[in-house]
Amino acid sequence: MEYKLTVGLEVHAELKTKTKMFCSSKNDPDEERPNVNICPVCLAHPGTLPTINEEAVKHVLRVGLAVGGKLADFTEWDRKNYFYPDLPKGYQISQYKYPLISGGELLGVALTRIHLEEDTARSVHSSIRLGGLGAGDKGGGSLIDFNRAGVPLMELVTEPVVTSAKQAGDFARELQLLLRYLGVSEANMEKGEMRVEANISIAPEGSRGTKVEVKNLNSFRSVEGSIDYEFNRQRELLERGERVVQETRGWDENKNVTYSQREKESAHDYRYFPDPDLPKLKLSQIKDFANLTETLPELPWQKRARYLADYGLKASDVETIISDKRYYHFFDEVAQKLVKPELALLAANYLLTDLSRTTKDWPTVHDYVELVVMLSEGEISSRVAKDLIMAGLNKSPRLLAKEKGWLQESDESTLRDIVNQVIAKNPKVVADYQNGRKESLQFLVGQGMKLSQGAANPQVLKQLVEEILQ
Repeated sequence: MEYKLTVGLEVHAELKTKTKMFCSSKNDPDEERPNVNICPVCLAHPGTLPTINEEAVKHVLRVGLAVGGKLADFTEWDRKNYFYPDLPKGYQISQYKYPLISGGELLGVALTRIHLEEDTARSVHSSIRLGGLGAGDKGGGSLIDFNRAGVPLMELVTEPVVTSAKQAGDFARELQLLLRYLGVSEANMEKGEMRVEANISIAPEGSRGTKVEVKNLNSFRSVEGSIDYEFNRQRELLERGERVVQETRGWDENKNVTYSQREKESAHDYRYFPDPDLPKLKLSQIKDFANLTETLPELPWQKRARYLADYGLKASDVETIISDKRYYHFFDEVAQKLVKPELALLAANYLLTDLSRTTKDWPTVHDYVELVVMLSEGEISSRVAKDLIMAGLNKSPRLLAKEKGWLQESDESTLRDIVNQVIAKNPKVVADYQNGRKESLQFLVGQGMKLSQGAANPQVLKQLVEEILQ
């Protein structure tokens, strides 16, 4: 029987702000010392009151604008009640009925909502027995690091319209790119700054399956692997006549399998209600939220389309450039100065090969532009361009090439003498060429390059050989 895969994604991304969501504690994802960026508010001490981080709200609104979502005018925060050691208040401040963003679309995937909440603390599980355990207890223990508690967390929820593991992975990659372009999150999955949850079901065409949630996927490979695994697991259950249980599952990176964690909660289990300590917001009345569209940069899909249309870059090269801030900032400046599309294409080729591999500092935009122009006009060969890049352009490439004797000779009168010498020394090869063996031409050009010690322009040499031997 054929089964249709249906996936909805929930993505959490820690936002890049100076302080946490509801207090003035530092938001520093790189802090390695536990429990230093904390205060009575994020530790839920009695009598403390939260204060809304305006920058975090602005970040989410800009994401909403980028994906074409509807920005809320009225919004509020809710208490999501559940008990877990990494949740000091016994509830999480989140948004339920009135999210900041409704709708939108990214990479062809329809979005349901984007809302803002606070992150939980981080549990550290140890296999080493901790002090305070009973003498007969041979198990490990868990510690809590509250540095992450209260960090602004954006949650994006898609409609259940994803139909393959690849589509899910591509969506997550595009979202990561968007967050980085907007400067709202680094979204490093290996650091837990972006986590994906997949709601997966399968069923025969025209019917509905039972949803299984796989939580805390922290790599694109995990997103795709867990969906593929769940499709096969659920299909095998159905084909044996068994039912799929609605539950929350984890992903084992080492075994590449999902495993059961708990039965899936429903919204009513969390007993949502508006947080009485936080004000309702009327966003249209907040001056700092006006004209946010003007703050949007060129977005990933806009840059992708421009590179393909304006410069004729290969799709794979475009993805490499737009995925790295250093690459696209440099390339955009270079292409703007070169003006001609064919020169920008040449610049991109050397950027993605030699320049990307050099251990030296990258040249200035001015020097790199000069290098590309010299190469296009035949002043230097491709080999010399590579050597200049690998040597490190700490001065004008023209001056450096001149100092090293690397400038390419294109003067026809000089090269004509070299060609005549090559012809005189290789009568048999010349005869072969004149008898139709066209590959002999390359040998003669090579001899000319050798005689000129690599300084001759091979294109000019080739033209002269053809001209003289006509």
